[in-house]
Amino acid sequence: MNTETISIESLAYGGDGVGHLADGRVAFVAGGFPGDECQVAYVNTDDRFVRARLENLVEASPERVQPLCPEAASGRCGGCPWAGLAYDAQLRWKRQAVIDALERIAHMDAAWVDAHVPACIASKREWHYRNKVEFEVGLDVAGRFTLGMHARGGDFTPISSCALIPGKFSQAPKALTGALRFAAGQEDLGIERVGIRVSTRTNDVEVALWTSTGRFPRARVAQVVGESMSVKGLGVTRVLLKGSAKERKVAGVESLRGRGSWNEVINGMNMLISAPSFFQVNTPGAEVLTRLVFEGLHPNGLDYMLDLYSGAGTFTLPLAHEVQRVAAVESAGSSVRDLRRNLERNKLDADVIGGDAARELSGLGAPDKVVVDPPRSGLGEKAIQGLCASGARAIAYVSCNPTTLARDLVQLQAGGYQVERVTPVDMFPQTYHVETVAILTKTS
Repeated sequence: MNTETISIESLAYGGDGVGHLADGRVAFVAGGFPGDECQVAYVNTDDRFVRARLENLVEASPERVQPLCPEAASGRCGGCPWAGLAYDAQLRWKRQAVIDALERIAHMDAAWVDAHVPACIASKREWHYRNKVEFEVGLDVAGRFTLGMHARGGDFTPISSCALIPGKFSQAPKALTGALRFAAGQEDLGIERVGIRVSTRTNDVEVALWTSTGRFPRARVAQVVGESMSVKGLGVTRVLLKGSAKERKVAGVESLRGRGSWNEVINGMNMLISAPSFFQVNTPGAEVLTRLVFEGLHPNGLDYMLDLYSGAGTFTLPLAHEVQRVAAVESAGSSVRDLRRNLERNKLDADVIGGDAARELSGLGAPDKVVVDPPRSGLGEKAIQGLCASGARAIAYVSCNPTTLARDLVQLQAGGYQVERVTPVDMFPQTYHVETVAILTKTS
C-alpha cells in the first residue's frame, strides 16, 4: 500500500481534508483537517488526484479539538466527520464551501462573492441540537440485532449513544437496541431503520420504526419500546416500506402508541409532523432561515406568494399570517396532509397543492414573491423555467447543497434575476453540511 506524509491545506465540500502529494496530485484525505501533517494511505488513485485515509497524525492542527462524543472520537461513527475541528473553524470552512461553489460553478466575481456572502450564522447549540436522528440497522459481533451508523471507513458499526440528540436521550440507541432485540425474540421484524424525534419545546418524543410490510407484533413492540424509553406520552409509529432496496416507498403508516404524529413549536406556531414527513432537524436554525427569508422578501399584506417544496409548512404558516394569499406546493402526500392540518390548527389559510412544483407552476398565476426549498438535487431546468416565466419580483432560494444552488443560480440569472446575497446558516454542526438562503430580485 502506497503511503506518504503530506500537509492538509484546506477542506473540500464533502468533508475531506485537501493536500498535495510530492508529485503534485491533489489528495483528498478523510479525517484530515487544515494544519495537520499526516501520513496517508492511498485508497483510490487517478491521474489527477488520489483519495486517501489518515494513517498517522504526525503533527496535529492547532484547530483540532477533542470531540464531545466518544463515538465520533473513536471513528466508529461517521455521522459527525468534523467533530474533531474547532467550531469557529467549521463555520469558516462552511462559508468557504459556499464561496467556492459560487466562484467555481456560477463563475461569480470573487470580490462580489466575498462582499455578498456574510459569515456563516452559528447554530444555537454545537451538540444536542437535532430534533431528529435516524439509526441504521445491522448485526453486532455476536450476530445480534443492533442500531448503529456507518464508520468513516464505510463499515456498519454498532453505537450506544449519540451526542446530537438532546442530552436526556443521548443513550437512546442503547435503550432501543435492547428493547427491539427483546421484542423480536427469534423473529426478524423486518426493521430497516429506526428514527427518534425529540422536542425540547413541547417535550414530545416519537420513535419511528421503518419496516418492510408483513406480520409485525404491534402490541408487544409498542409496550417494550415504551418501557425502554420511560417517556410520558411517548409515540411509537411504524412506517411500512415497499419496493426495491434502491426505491423504497412508503406503503402506509401505523400508529402503535400515541397520536401518530410528533408535536413541535416553531416560529411561535404549533405543528404536528408525521413520521415520513420532512421537517428541518434544527428547530432554532429553521427559525433563522425564516427570518432571512422575511428580511429578503419583505412580505406584506398585499402580496400573493408561492411556497414551493413547502413540506409541512415551515415557511407557509408564517407567510399565511402576513400576506393576502399563499399557495403552497408539495409532492409528498404525508407532508401535504400535515400542512393542511397545521394550517387548520393555527387558524390560517393557504392554497395547498399536492404535486410536483415544476409541473404546477404554470397554473399558479402571477405571484409577487416566491420561496423555494428544494431537495439536495436542486430545482431542475423545468422549475427554473417556470420561475423565470412567473414574473415574480423576488425569490428566496433555501438550499442545503451549495453545488446545486450555484448551478441553479446560473440559470436564474440568465432568466432575468440578479443575486442580492447568499447567507450560509449552520444547521448541522460537526458535519460539512451547510444551509444557505439566497435572495434574488427581478432585473428591470
